[in-house]
Amino acid sequence: MAEKVNQILKEVLEEVEPSKEELKIINENLKKFIEDVRKKIKKSGIEAEVFVGGSFAKGTVIRKKNYDIDIFIRFDRKYRNENISEKTKKLLGNLKISVIHGSRDYFRMKIREDVIFEIIPVIRIKNQKEAENVTDLSYFHVSYIKKKVKTKKILDDIKLAKVFCHANNCYGAESYINGFSGYSLELLVYHYKGFLNFIKAMTKIKEKEIIDIEKLYKNKNSIMLDLNSSKLKSPIILIDPTYMQRNALSALSRETFEKFRKVCINFLKNPGIEYFRTKKQDLEKLKKESKRKGYEFILLETQTKKQEGDVAGSKLLKFFRHLNEEIEKYFEVKNKGFEYEEGKNAEYFFIAKRKKEIIVNGPEIKDKENIKKFRSRHKNVFIKNKKLYAREKVNFNLREFIMKWKAKNERKIKEMAVEELRIDQ
Repeated sequence: MAEKVNQILKEVLEEVEPSKEELKIINENLKKFIEDVRKKIKKSGIEAEVFVGGSFAKGTVIRKKNYDIDIFIRFDRKYRNENISEKTKKLLGNLKISVIHGSRDYFRMKIREDVIFEIIPVIRIKNQKEAENVTDLSYFHVSYIKKKVKTKKILDDIKLAKVFCHANNCYGAESYINGFSGYSLELLVYHYKGFLNFIKAMTKIKEKEIIDIEKLYKNKNSIMLDLNSSKLKSPIILIDPTYMQRNALSALSRETFEKFRKVCINFLKNPGIEYFRTKKQDLEKLKKESKRKGYEFILLETQTKKQEGDVAGSKLLKFFRHLNEEIEKYFEVKNKGFEYEEGKNAEYFFIAKRKKEIIVNGPEIKDKENIKKFRSRHKNVFIKNKKLYAREKVNFNLREFIMKWKAKNERKIKEMAVEELRIDQ
């Protein structure tokens, strides 16, 4: 078994290692861009420095369809009360950039079809408590990982963890994923001394277990008292070794973690390279299976005008969950799926079986006026616990339901930031 696992991990590493040509292209563009920005900073008289962050700086980058390289412009503390996003925009001048709005705006610049630079303004801080934005801590994150992770073995194991999480839809702190951030995986693999140790630990970890790598706290009680309650909601508490008041896993949801834990258990029981490869739902297969079992299959496409990325993904996921709740009133949902990669579009699918009947809540028997209205609308009425109910047959299919629901709820759909809801033919 150990030999099989080692062979799988070796094969995965060969697949995910960026080619020398890819790295050369990125480095050449990166060097030129940083030199240009440094010249602009010097010319402007602004006190700032430029540094590369993220996985590219830490040596944990994996091969991707598109590379996002984080470049930080670190402004002197004296600018902390000024709009450093606006200063960054002026520094970049006539470069073709797009603005990503957030708690502090940052910028994207497409270098090639597969290479994007994300230019992020931050404030140089001495004490992490001074951070006005989580991005202000990025410099410390890069420094910590570069200082602690010295061996190629751990760097490779971090790459394996990232690929594993990405393939199983658990990678990313965005609110439509609620998974492991790249930094949290770097910390966890370092802490457990390897990828396999990390996933084994995740299968056994206790509820609300606290991981304090640098032993910044004396005990669990002091952590519970010191950390904000909103930082303690995640199933695991990972104390950021660069800032003790921060939980590096605060974005991780119970749903995502339980899904991840299950994948870890399955991989350890029956290892296979497929656990490291992104899987797309075979919709045609699902459609055929649904038909064979007598279920309905429907594929929907949605679109929002909201900013692509975390904002768009979150809005489209929220709408998916709401639509599922509406469908479940009349159908048994046997399977469902949400797929959002980037941009402003998402796909949903539902596999459902129509309920024979539903129970409609009515007024209490003492409410004479509404009893009369309720009886006029419903035929099969009965009384239970001094309250009226009605049995209603479900005489429409899933497609008909969604079309009627869409027509009836146009305003609500718009309010939920969904511009388009299409039923795939």
